[in-house]
Amino acid sequence: MAFRRRNKSYPFFSQEFLIQNHADIVFSLVIFILIGLMFEATAKTAILFIQPQYNISTQSPEGEVTLYQYGWRDWATILFYFFITIILHAVVQEYILDKVNRRLHLSKSKNTKFNESGQLCVFHLVSSVWSFYILITEGYLFHPSSLWENYPHVHLRFQVKFFYLTQLAYWLHALPELYFQKVRKEEIPRQLQYICLYLLHVSAAYLLKFDVWAVCFVFTRMVTLTLMFLAVGFGLARAENQGLDWDLGNFNTVLIRMTVLLLVCLTQSWLLWKFIRFQLRRWREFRHEQASRKRAAAKQTPRPLKRDSLGHHENGVIKAENGASPRPKKIKAP
Repeated sequence: MAFRRRNKSYPFFSQEFLIQNHADIVFSLVIFILIGLMFEATAKTAILFIQPQYNISTQSPEGEVTLYQYGWRDWATILFYFFITIILHAVVQEYILDKVNRRLHLSKSKNTKFNESGQLCVFHLVSSVWSFYILITEGYLFHPSSLWENYPHVHLRFQVKFFYLTQLAYWLHALPELYFQKVRKEEIPRQLQYICLYLLHVSAAYLLKFDVWAVCFVFTRMVTLTLMFLAVGFGLARAENQGLDWDLGNFNTVLIRMTVLLLVCLTQSWLLWKFIRFQLRRWREFRHEQASRKRAAAKQTPRPLKRDSLGHHENGVIKAENGASPRPKKIKAP
């Protein structure tokens, strides 16, 4: 399974060989894990990587329901879908973005920006549709009070836990992609900022058992702040089980609630500030470009011809009405 056209072969285990063939190497690892499902001796180990762990069965009005908790074995599942995400990244790059790049003929810097934006667009589109599906099926859309009722949410449904694991896998995969995509050094700090922020928020929501993060992709920044204040600031503040209990997974204390709210407010404010700065810089560049075009157009506009009694003035030469230059009169010698 080849993801990139190879115009040149490199020595095995060299840096360029790893960069050029990283998707194929990861694909081989995924196939190796899947083959482990075929044998009884290795099936139990392989299932740790593929299926979310720590499931329990409980009775509900709808019947028997399988719920999930979190634990250290989740890292095996995250690792497997970390590999899957690298493969999907290469597929999107090879069969969508690279084809568009060849038609647009972008410069190297714009090409890097386009690839980054294209990958994020695909990810956010899939995440938005998926989270909206969770909103409807889990009842968050019509019963928002379920975001803070019965806290702590020790048990998660399959799709909610799987959503968290894939989100962590995606943002973890973004770290080695900085190396695989040969991102310029001056671009790495900017990308590391939002990668680490996403990892921090997803990890905190997963470990502190806040279901509210799973629905935040659908809403805007202001709605995110509103939901956080409603769920954390008011809903959990009125809950009966106040206090810190590591065994029960209860983190409903004033300090933790205020820390979460402060972190979310600072993050959203920083993102909004970056967005406003970007828009203002773009607006200034647009105005400067428009002014430059007007000055260039003014220089290229021909000057109007001045008419006098003899004809037209053109480049300092007098021309008659028919466009021919009048012949100078001959002066006879005395």
